[in-house]
Amino acid sequence: MSTDNRPLSPHLQVYRLPFTALTSISHRISGVLLSGGALVLVYWVVAAAAGPQAYATASSILSSLPVQVLIFLWTFVLFYHLCNGIRHLVWDVGYGFDLKTAQRSGQIAIGAAATLTLIAWLIALV
Repeated sequence: MSTDNRPLSPHLQVYRLPFTALTSISHRISGVLLSGGALVLVYWVVAAAAGPQAYATASSILSSLPVQVLIFLWTFVLFYHLCNGIRHLVWDVGYGFDLKTAQRSGQIAIGAAATLTLIAWLIALV
């Protein structure tokens, strides 16, 4: 039986996901990543409660450059999930479903997350 004439279903190697689909997938992934970041936060709080030696160890680990980069990315993920969650709340009310508005609100959510991340880090570093 020859399968040369049968059409192929589109798959991720040939099909480009729409921007709204990418923001939806990113929102779900950001929720998962936030739970991992929450575990780091719990580690920091438990170390603070365990005493000065445990807190000093946690501080030295959490202040290293690779971990600081991960915390910066986690901050962006936090703000992205927040901004995109507000976007979803607007959708729940019934607004913003047309394609142009949905794409624009996704761009605004990403831009707002980046802006809020930079503001939070500038405040934290000053």
